[in-house]
Amino acid sequence: MELILQQLPIVIGALNVGFLQTLKLFFVTLLGAIPLGLLIAFGSMSKFKPLSALMKTLVWVIRGTPLMIQLLIIYYFPGLVLGTPIWGGGEGGRFAAAACSFILNYACYFSEIYRGGIQGVPVGQEEAGLVLGMTKRQIFFQVTLLQMIKRIVPPMSNEIITLVKDTSLARIIALQEIIWAGQAFMKGSQGISGAIWPLFFTAVYYLICNGILTLAFGKLEKKLDYFR
Repeated sequence: MELILQQLPIVIGALNVGFLQTLKLFFVTLLGAIPLGLLIAFGSMSKFKPLSALMKTLVWVIRGTPLMIQLLIIYYFPGLVLGTPIWGGGEGGRFAAAACSFILNYACYFSEIYRGGIQGVPVGQEEAGLVLGMTKRQIFFQVTLLQMIKRIVPPMSNEIITLVKDTSLARIIALQEIIWAGQAFMKGSQGISGAIWPLFFTAVYYLICNGILTLAFGKLEKKLDYFR
């Protein structure tokens, strides 16, 4: 126990650095996946059949394959084809590849949630809007969108909480997020070797982050209760 207390400041410092990378990947993924998912949803619902088929095929492929494999393909495959890694070998390149993988993956999942939320709004409301002289754009932003948000908050919150944990998969391409930082003390890092407890301690970071997100989404759902 005394040894652990001595090592604790070193471990906490390394885990904090790793968790900042985790949070960075989390927020970048959300910033990219939320709007991209909406575009994919519109594409999959398009009356233009080639576009609709393309988007549905993309969603099927991404949802049907593991995120870990997608990370490996996006990071390594361009280099195998072109002969030169497009991402580079540094931490910045690994982060960019991981961000692209996560954005594409979660955009496809979000698109299905969006599609379900949009199609869940009764068609009669759109027809009523048209009768009142509203344009389709006005109907979407003033009628459909607000009701869609109410419907998609629970499944979206679940996916976003899952995203926090999925960021740990980025270590497969050697991105130094929090799990990577915890594992480093098993192999030998900063004078500490063979210590497994830092890896277990990473769970505390995930629990705190997901606890904050759960409370935030709970408050958001209460604010949207006026749609009941």
